[in-house]
Amino acid sequence: MSRSGASFQLHQSTRTPSSGRRAGTSLGLTISLTRSSALRRLCRTGSKWRETSFGSPAVALCFHMVLMHTLMTLLSSSRCRMGRSGRQLTRAAGWGAYLLKRNIIAMSFAPRDTHEAQVQFALERGVLAIIGVMGTQRLPYPSRAFDMAQCSRCLIPWGGHDGLYLAEVDRVLRPGGYWILSGPPINWKTHHHGWQRTEENLKQEQDKIEDVARSLCWNKVAEKEDLSIWQKPKNHLECANIKKKFKIPHICKSDNPDAAWYKKMESCLTPLREVSNQGSIAGGDVEKWPERAFTVPPRVKRGTIPGIDGKKFEEDKKLWEKRLAYYKRTTPIAEGRYRNVMDMNANLGGFAASLIKYPVWVMNVVPVNSDKDTLGAIYERGFIGTYQDWCEAFSTYPRTYDLLHADNLFSIYQDRCDITDILLEMDRMLRPEGTAIIRDTVDVLTKVQAISKRMRWESRILDHEDGPFNPEKVLVAVKTYWTADPSEHS
Repeated sequence: MSRSGASFQLHQSTRTPSSGRRAGTSLGLTISLTRSSALRRLCRTGSKWRETSFGSPAVALCFHMVLMHTLMTLLSSSRCRMGRSGRQLTRAAGWGAYLLKRNIIAMSFAPRDTHEAQVQFALERGVLAIIGVMGTQRLPYPSRAFDMAQCSRCLIPWGGHDGLYLAEVDRVLRPGGYWILSGPPINWKTHHHGWQRTEENLKQEQDKIEDVARSLCWNKVAEKEDLSIWQKPKNHLECANIKKKFKIPHICKSDNPDAAWYKKMESCLTPLREVSNQGSIAGGDVEKWPERAFTVPPRVKRGTIPGIDGKKFEEDKKLWEKRLAYYKRTTPIAEGRYRNVMDMNANLGGFAASLIKYPVWVMNVVPVNSDKDTLGAIYERGFIGTYQDWCEAFSTYPRTYDLLHADNLFSIYQDRCDITDILLEMDRMLRPEGTAIIRDTVDVLTKVQAISKRMRWESRILDHEDGPFNPEKVLVAVKTYWTADPSEHS
């Protein structure tokens, strides 16, 4: 493959980011999607918990895996104690699995690991996960995507390199979003002996982090025991005065903060859209869940996606109501057979929205070659996804998805790369007896079907849901379970 899970690189030491090498310790990151009205017990002031409300589902970006008893959650590939109750979880993506019963979907991401395939374990358990690391490239997400970012013992030098890494977290955080840090150097007075570091060294590290956070116009919400919480401002009305004191990081000059594919991180503050008053949320507020999933996203309301407006959005919703009804007649999509689903050309996330009442999660992929960047609107709807060039490998392990959906994907790529390579990548990602639904023109589907037959897929081409006279058709294929003949290995 041209790129094995290298969408972004994780920096795990204090070396300069230009080194591009990964240290030996395996780190991870989690993204969680909550469908409750509030993420409870986030902050504690004094002796009482304070609820922090999000425009649910809150999507949180979380670094590494370790104890977080004040969030009563855990993501760990090793044995860690959770909370004061002493409960233990020992499997990878334990946090995500633990949150499922609270109607929260957690997506973990971690580097490819030779001894503990954390992402693979998570996906096999039905928990969202992706291979990925953080180092010199931007995270493959649009700006203002996440409501919360959390780092737990991730060993990333947040105060170094002119605030490069915190500036990237700031880019992907929604206005008013939270950044949570636990582990070194937080609570260094208590733990410096265990960490085998001097008090002076740890204090300097925390002071640097505090300075970078202030330079990004963040407000420190709380620090209690092993946890510190900062909040990104809802807008930048008061940030101008702060930036007079803190010259670094400077204001970004880039005209597209959503550009994130093979894009270098910048040590600069991503400017927020202008607002008329201090209480306004830059870029627009989002509705509560589940209304959020079916309300016109702020990016669409503002007309920032060419060719898509509120009317087009409503038409897309009706289109997917019809399409899902058709899929239910032709596939076991509503029978609980699928859990891990990927929409390889997600457009506005309509497929994910149509599946909202089913026990599945959808990885919404927006091809970087698409003429419309809709991933920001997908996040504003409360769904999750990533950018991807389908001429390259997707950052996941083999046999990790139950259902792949490709809407006119091959028409986009047939002149860019060999569609055989894309189908082989789909075969790699798809579980045995998993399903692929491919929509395209008859000519394209005929080529796809011929190739899929050589991959031992069983397929059939169906008419469009509107009838046989529509030039677009639907190919439904099942990856068969087979093993090579022993004689082939001799």
